[in-house]
Amino acid sequence: MSSENAVVMFDELITECGFKIGHATLTKPAALNALDLPMIRLLMPQLQKWQQDPKIAMVFLDGSGERAFCAGGDIVSMYKSMQAVQSGKTNSDEAEQLALQEFFTEEYQLDYLIHTFSKPVLVWGNGIVMGGGLGLLSGGSHRIVTETSRIAMPEISIGLYPDVGGSYFLNAMPAGCGLFLGLTGASINANDALYSNLADYFVPHAAKATLFARLLSANWQQDLLQQTLTSICDEFHSLHIGQLPQGNLHKHQQWLTNLAEQTDVTTAVEYILSLSATDNKWLNKAQNTLRAGSPITAHLVFEQLQRGKDMSLAECFQMELGMSCQCGEFGEFQEGVRALMIDKDNQPNWRYKSVEQVPQATVDSFFATLWPLGAHPLAQLSAN
Repeated sequence: MSSENAVVMFDELITECGFKIGHATLTKPAALNALDLPMIRLLMPQLQKWQQDPKIAMVFLDGSGERAFCAGGDIVSMYKSMQAVQSGKTNSDEAEQLALQEFFTEEYQLDYLIHTFSKPVLVWGNGIVMGGGLGLLSGGSHRIVTETSRIAMPEISIGLYPDVGGSYFLNAMPAGCGLFLGLTGASINANDALYSNLADYFVPHAAKATLFARLLSANWQQDLLQQTLTSICDEFHSLHIGQLPQGNLHKHQQWLTNLAEQTDVTTAVEYILSLSATDNKWLNKAQNTLRAGSPITAHLVFEQLQRGKDMSLAECFQMELGMSCQCGEFGEFQEGVRALMIDKDNQPNWRYKSVEQVPQATVDSFFATLWPLGAHPLAQLSAN
């Protein structure tokens, strides 16, 4: 169905009972399948087509290569847009700002479609799953992680914030887990993903072909699509659960519960950094990432989780689109990407040097309403 040079490959596999499985594969393995606008514009219409096709029983979404499902959005392309805005090139500012808005708007529309898809969507979260990749994974009805899954929202290192629904799915975790992961960008494995409600099943990557064969031989029935896939995933999960790696979140749950009780971002950051973790490499790395991260991002994480607690998924996406557009203009995101991905000096010059120095007015500006009433680019999500 797709050309050999396509950044997303599509296939329709006929099952033994006559139904079809829609198979979409992200095909930029050299870039760890980083999500860009051409990929989004291929996925969106194909998923809409499959949703309307009565012969499609389910969708299987994965990434090519062994290293990653999707390592995030293509932030280098975003950097180039932000750089053009910051440089003040004649007549370029509005166009470049619109380019960023366009990317984020279409990314959120795609993620929302996956979240609300009328048929089962199995997402194979093997290897690295970060940022925009987590936006795709979190929307799946059946989210599978493997022994190599490494999941994170590391935006504090680039001056962004946990977008693509972080306000929603970080709030759905056990107490304190979402705040900790957002503030530290800590990487979690399959065990942690299951514990924190980011995944539903564990299946080793080597069993993928066997699972696919089982899906093709299943007795799909129109009114039992979800139940059929759930039964198969349960079967594979139970068969392989003994291979699940040891996690980190569960063993620290009481400490994380106490983190959730901190009333502001300053005390939350102090709480994390005050923990003596000299014998725990995972916690040490998390603390170091927080220390080196953007103080503005720390505020955004805390604030988005507070605001997102009582929001619907659509409302979270609408709030985050505004935040993302503001990040593109403010300069902190651009500086973070420069230090990490462009110059690679790992010495970002953050606007403020500590969370205490960030003015509340600066934080509030990221949540300001950017569009007239009814003109929000994602206004239609609330109607769906």
